[in-house]
Amino acid sequence: MDKEKLDKEFEKLWSETPLSHSDSEKKASWKQFQSKTFGAKKPKFKIWRYAAAAAVIIFLGIGMGLYFNRGPLEDEIYLASNVIKNTTSKVKIVVLPDSSRVELSPNSKIVYANNFESNRKIIIEGEAYFKVKKDKIHPFQVFCNETTTTVLGTCFTVQGNVHKGVTVALYEGSVQMNVKDQDQKWILKPGEEFIYGNNIAKVTEFQRFMDFENEKLSAVTYYIMENYGYKMTIPEEFDNQRITIRINKKENLKTIVQLISEMYNLNFEINEDLKQITFR
Repeated sequence: MDKEKLDKEFEKLWSETPLSHSDSEKKASWKQFQSKTFGAKKPKFKIWRYAAAAAVIIFLGIGMGLYFNRGPLEDEIYLASNVIKNTTSKVKIVVLPDSSRVELSPNSKIVYANNFESNRKIIIEGEAYFKVKKDKIHPFQVFCNETTTTVLGTCFTVQGNVHKGVTVALYEGSVQMNVKDQDQKWILKPGEEFIYGNNIAKVTEFQRFMDFENEKLSAVTYYIMENYGYKMTIPEEFDNQRITIRINKKENLKTIVQLISEMYNLNFEINEDLKQITFR
């Protein structure tokens, strides 16, 4: 198939999704995509160039019109991007190119640009917890449905659903929330969550800490098992030991373990294979 026929086939496929856009919008978007993807290149790259373009079209077709529906701050870089899916039943840890950390929940996925370190923009479907590396020059942005979360360095969760809207809960730092086609901005503080759905946005408070007040140490053991999946073993003489502690619900497990070891002057060992913590 020659280039002219291939162009026509791509243009036809491009015009089919999404149906909600006008013909003029589709035509303008196609010309922009065509000029960037099928521009003049050296002949030796010709075959691979078309193969890559075909993959982009297929991705857009199954991605609910991602190119057309992206937020106002997103750009064409998403046509060449990385997609990470979590098809397991457990949280998947993803370390991004800038060293930011993502805890991707089951049945969720993220999409980010190839040049992520200088263009820190992510699209998410589902739910994830972000621990963002600070970079004042390159703001970190998360796009979910019609919302944009902009941060410099912080910890927060984003949960999005096509039918239920978006919830952003802030654990540390500060984030700015924007909604597509709305001028208002919302600045969240730790302990606040932004809820958006049915064109309505609101900010409420949530409990970001787990408090233990004069409770048995075994209560913390149970909490760690339920929330981190690690079995914690302590010496028998500490079974009835009482503890008062406040734990950030998204705190790193090792930080909690180190704190307990210092409080009771215990050594500990973490077995990652067995998912077990042993205090001695």
